[in-house]
Amino acid sequence: MSVLGIYRPGRSIVHRLPAGVKLVLLAVTILVMALFVTNPVRLALAAFAVIGVYGLAAIGPRAALQQLRPLVWVVGFVFVFQIIFTDWSRAVVVCGVLVLSVALAAVVTLTTKTTAMLAALTTMLTPLSRVGIKPSQIALAMALAIRAIPLMVEIIAQVDEARRARGLRFSPRVVVAPAVIATLHAADGFAESLTARGLD
Repeated sequence: MSVLGIYRPGRSIVHRLPAGVKLVLLAVTILVMALFVTNPVRLALAAFAVIGVYGLAAIGPRAALQQLRPLVWVVGFVFVFQIIFTDWSRAVVVCGVLVLSVALAAVVTLTTKTTAMLAALTTMLTPLSRVGIKPSQIALAMALAIRAIPLMVEIIAQVDEARRARGLRFSPRVVVAPAVIATLHAADGFAESLTARGLD
């Protein structure tokens, strides 16, 4: 299984866009989808647009599916929840927007170096320095959060794959508990790396 959300060098139009522009476009696009994608028809149009973005980024179908495959059981859970409390149309829209949002975030992480992302976030947050807030630390936290999302999805997928390999049925004890433990270990690794670099 490939690692999700890791930068892939390239010369596509999306690769060449400044990191700040990509982050702003990502935030705006997700907000627009959340507000205006309210039915399956609009969801389909949004899906075609996201596919177009992947094409512009020169990310093939296989790599794209690798970014989304670990979401299957999460989307399944959300879908069932929505079906119970709303209806099938709303369930499709909510799950679809979730998948498309993650797909777009994956495009940003796949086409943007962490250093470029960190520099862009620091620049955007510079005005906060006037009130005593350190933009570099907030930018670092945000960059880590963006990188942590695909990492957490990958951890969950690995735990579920191990469960299926052992022939075990799904249960919170078998999947959720190991995933939480693995995530905490990953967080400890992040913390140790930051401490080693003199960051609190």
